[in-house]
Amino acid sequence: MKENLYLDFNRNSKRHRRKKWTTTIILVVAAIGLGIGAYFIIHMLSKQAEADREKQAAELAAEDISEIDEAYAQGVGDMGVALWNTADLDSSDAFEEVNKLVSNDDSSVYGSFDTTTGIYGLWKPAEESEEEEKDPFAEDVWMGDFVDTRERVNSKGVYVSSMYMYKKLDDVIRLIDETELNTIVLDIKDDSGYITFDMDYDVARSIGATTKSIPDIKALVKKLKEHNIYLIARVVSLKDPVLAEKKPELALKNKDGSIFRDRSGLAWVNPYSDEVWEYLTEVCKGCVEAGFDEVNMDYIRFATDSGMKNVDFGPKAESMTRIEVITNGIKNICEVIKPMGAFVSCDVYGAIISSSVDAKIVGQSYFNMAKYLDYICPMVYPSHYGDGYYKLDYPDMHPYELVFNALMDSNKVLYMLDPAENKADVRPWLQDFTASWVKHHLEYGKDEVRGQINAVYDAGYKQWLLWNAAINYTEAALKKE
Repeated sequence: MKENLYLDFNRNSKRHRRKKWTTTIILVVAAIGLGIGAYFIIHMLSKQAEADREKQAAELAAEDISEIDEAYAQGVGDMGVALWNTADLDSSDAFEEVNKLVSNDDSSVYGSFDTTTGIYGLWKPAEESEEEEKDPFAEDVWMGDFVDTRERVNSKGVYVSSMYMYKKLDDVIRLIDETELNTIVLDIKDDSGYITFDMDYDVARSIGATTKSIPDIKALVKKLKEHNIYLIARVVSLKDPVLAEKKPELALKNKDGSIFRDRSGLAWVNPYSDEVWEYLTEVCKGCVEAGFDEVNMDYIRFATDSGMKNVDFGPKAESMTRIEVITNGIKNICEVIKPMGAFVSCDVYGAIISSSVDAKIVGQSYFNMAKYLDYICPMVYPSHYGDGYYKLDYPDMHPYELVFNALMDSNKVLYMLDPAENKADVRPWLQDFTASWVKHHLEYGKDEVRGQINAVYDAGYKQWLLWNAAINYTEAALKKE
């Protein structure tokens, strides 16, 4: 009897353990299944959210549609963004490929958009019409009556600040005499808004903007010309604390009526003010009259500080985008300065070459500006790009690759400019300084500077400028004459 009871207990015990393990296994499998299911659901939602964000960014970028050239194209304009490589396409193939993108409303097309690394600028051929065809050359060409007798120079130059102008000028002249350098970019209207010589311009004098940092501008120009130096006047444009403080009606204003100030406490002038552009034009004229070969406008953009969201630009901003007002101002200055026999250039952020988002924020359209300028000067300093840009882990540590990629993007953007009309030459600013404030950086010397110069040539360009705020340039990176 006891033996039977023991056997029954043993069988029940085994049966209970099997049932317990079966239940445990079922629960574990169910939990794993739920986990996998939840993962895929979250992954799908994340992918959908990412696609929605990309589509939204593409739609936002496409809002600022501009006419590229009515005679040849109409479509998205300079603010469209697409990962499109034109390197192996001729004009007709390029139009066909881009037309596919512009004409397709499917979300998969939007999904391929990238507001950080893609070329901005989509064009499609004008649709055929039964209306009488217009002669594309019948309409007036911009500055069509201008006979250009100016002689271009392939500039290889350095920047000289107003602070170190006389202390280091002779060293720079020697460097130019002994190396491949042939150009100086000289501060004429500096970052504080002051003009470095006593320019004959009543408005500038009346607000105390003119100085005698350069006692005799004519003598200085004559001295530099004796060394066959191509002279560029650097004119800091819309960052102008002197004009903004002395004429507050021209300053950028916050919505409460107070003057906007950037993170450094400096005031800027309002790009939507016609009087601001008149002032800038007169300063540029003064540079040409002093003997400079070229006027280079820096800070020809909107400020980027977070406080800009509180700025009231006035009623004109309701009918003109930032890109339109900057482009129009540049166009008008070119119409005045070019007939005087001088060239016009502008410095631009390197990122605006390929990022429509950055372009809209600062008001700089690489494509549109190049339609009017003689030279466009992207600041492609490797230290100014974020980690991962162009798939480079730390851009400052890859000077050649960063500059080469940025300038290849430049080629793509400017590829569609009508060769029969104006097209700016590209002359990039290169980094001749060590960005010690960047966590992952290199000590810039001969190899790093020369690497950037080689990247310019490899990208198909012939000109470049070096920047070092302390005017300490790397002579070893320069070829001897």
